[in-house]
Amino acid sequence: MTGRTAAVRRPSLLRRVAGENSAVRRFDGLMLVAVAGLCVIGTLLVWSSTRTWAPGATGLVKKHLLNQALGVVLCGIVASIDHRAMRAYAPLVFLMSLVGLGLVITPLGATINGSHSWILLGGGFAVQPSEFAKVGLLLITAMLLAQPAEGSDRPRGFDVVLALLAAALTIGLVMLQPDLGTAMVLAVIAASGLIIAGVRKRLIAALTMVAGAGVFAVFYFQLLEPYQVARFTAFVDPSVDPRGVGYNSTQSLIAIGSGQLLGKGLLGGGQTTGRFVPEQHTDFIFTVAGEEFGFLGSVTVVLLLGVVLLRGLKIARQCEDRFGTLVAGTIVCWFAFQMFINVGMTIGIMPITGLPLPFVSYGGTATFANLIAVGLLQAIRVRGHSFT
Repeated sequence: MTGRTAAVRRPSLLRRVAGENSAVRRFDGLMLVAVAGLCVIGTLLVWSSTRTWAPGATGLVKKHLLNQALGVVLCGIVASIDHRAMRAYAPLVFLMSLVGLGLVITPLGATINGSHSWILLGGGFAVQPSEFAKVGLLLITAMLLAQPAEGSDRPRGFDVVLALLAAALTIGLVMLQPDLGTAMVLAVIAASGLIIAGVRKRLIAALTMVAGAGVFAVFYFQLLEPYQVARFTAFVDPSVDPRGVGYNSTQSLIAIGSGQLLGKGLLGGGQTTGRFVPEQHTDFIFTVAGEEFGFLGSVTVVLLLGVVLLRGLKIARQCEDRFGTLVAGTIVCWFAFQMFINVGMTIGIMPITGLPLPFVSYGGTATFANLIAVGLLQAIRVRGHSFT
């Protein structure tokens, strides 16, 4: 009798998972396929760019696969939660992200690649709280701006002020590290939240002017670190010092250009094998795609990234509650900005800012944050609108 009962229960569980009312069937499959494709491509590129120097025969691939597996688990957990319930947890998530940023500037923090942005965990693992701060800021911004003022479809003025304070506090802590690239992403998250929420254009214009004045002050009072100034110098004219500040940009263009149409094949890139491009498994991983997979391979990566953005936009547009729309729309703006900056800096149209390519670059905390964001999009997709 017990065996018969167990036999009946197994198909019953499968029916619940695969049934018409199952949340799994409501996931955006096309987005998940695109994300999976990017992760697979990223793993191949990480293997190619690290196999000649990283410890162990497989380089950092095993660690990268572990990070991806943990990220998928986090994605699944977040996707299983009603996104409307997340609104209540937004202050806690934001507070935890601030605590993490605060710990970085204590003796627990560590400096890697010029930025004091890390907390070492031991065993070769480290966490970068500024990546989780992206999720914390977008959730608190969406929570504050989701409630419209009485008799209006615009957010209340007090809530706008609180959202701006939350952004200023987060960006300020990140700039203390200093991490200009992440600070720019956080600014985009805050700005996109305000725009999607429908705040008045005069306020957007005023904030733009304030941001412009802040950028001018940073350069005028020389508040940037020397290596950050050098990156902008190389962007303006890489030929100024091709073996110094312009080295990364020059080698990046050589690697991508040498791939031509079809590339040199996986593991066949001379620039990659010879480690001519620094940080090629993280910030400059797109150069590996360009050299070894060629123009067609690079376009494939961009198209897959585009699928993620377009499906995210569809989720935001179809969502029937303001909080879900704000979260989904802000995630799309975050991904779009970071993708554009990363690819742009490798082909010479944007300055080097140290931002990884979502789902492709090697990284632990960044992978977790990106897949958590995908989980949020899936949660909104499942419960954000009615299905016929």
